[in-house]
Amino acid sequence: MSSGPARILLTGPPGCGKTTAIMRIVEQLGCPKVAGFYTQEIRQGGKRLGFRFKRLDGPEGILAHRSIKGPYRVGGYGVDIAAFEESVVPLLHPGRSEARLFVIDEIGKMECLSTMFVTAVRRLLESDRSVLATVAQKGGGFIREVKEHPAVALFSLRRENRERVVVEIAGILASVDLTG
Repeated sequence: MSSGPARILLTGPPGCGKTTAIMRIVEQLGCPKVAGFYTQEIRQGGKRLGFRFKRLDGPEGILAHRSIKGPYRVGGYGVDIAAFEESVVPLLHPGRSEARLFVIDEIGKMECLSTMFVTAVRRLLESDRSVLATVAQKGGGFIREVKEHPAVALFSLRRENRERVVVEIAGILASVDLTG
């Protein structure tokens, strides 16, 4: 067992399989004390209409959609910060959770519109818990800050290296005490 928590970020171009990779890693670990969320595209008739968040414990909601109006926008999508902060952000508090591994998919422009989310991720990175997250390949501000965090191991995913990276990250996390 490793002495401290793992803080692993996975980046890469859109569509390279980051979400699939982290879900495979979580499944391989079989860690009962895991909390977090992942995102999925909302598609209809071959067109992307938005993004849904799904908590690992079941509940889901709309993160962003073309039909959402309001002040929070990324590209053509309106972002539902209130729903995200109500459903997802409370999961990411190590002091209120028994989770030893926190899964965050993703640290991107939409999620970073939430100052509560940014605060939660900063808190997790300074905690005694392990973090497995995807992060946007491009972006400044908090996206850059997280990638440059001294405790973070940053992996770049491409279709060609996906299998090797999944095995490597699963190995790192398997060496950390996730039982608490």
